Amino acid sequence: MPSERAGAIAGVVLAAGTSSRMGRNKLFVELGGETIVHRAVRRAKEAGLDPVCVVLGHEAERTREAIGAIECTTVVNPDYEAGVNSSLRTGIRAVGETPARAAIVILADMPFVTPAMIETLIREYRESTAPLVVSDYEGVNAPPVLYDRSLFHELEVSEGQGCGKHVVKRHRHEARSVAWPAEALTDLDLPEDVDRVKAAAETH
Repeated sequence: MPSERAGAIAGVVLAAGTSSRMGRNKLFVELGGETIVHRAVRRAKEAGLDPVCVVLGHEAERTREAIGAIECTTVVNPDYEAGVNSSLRTGIRAVGETPARAAIVILADMPFVTPAMIETLIREYRESTAPLVVSDYEGVNAPPVLYDRSLFHELEVSEGQGCGKHVVKRHRHEARSVAWPAEALTDLDLPEDVDRVKAAAETH
């Protein structure tokens, strides 16, 4: 392990969206007796991310209550309606003020991202010199994505949508990639997704 890779790795959980296509806040959908947002933050902690920063926006106080007693830092993105990239910048700015060597960005509405997946990204990072470790779901790149601290400034000044995809594209030739099955990419966007995700959650 490169010595500079031995430090703490932060988690940035994006949980600020309006769930406009769902018609209700999807973060409060329950799976296995816990809300989607509680599940995401809990798994980030179980994977050893430190600190875990949760970016809030829409229904921020209710989201805090849903997270409960899990040890984490919350930060409110006042521009959350501008889209996920504004929340990404808010979260990266927050963890940039900590000693973390890198940050893993997680979407709160991807319930099948497991602690083991996060731990694999960490291991790939620590065993390499790559500034980026990306998740590949049978040809689709999506979170969780690990960004080395050297990329924080690029993320903070980035514009547009895509949750850092333009930064990933810029550094793709330097990146490590970890393959996951396509079903792990499942997220909640539409009302009809809820029953499908609840059924699939029994095996995750």
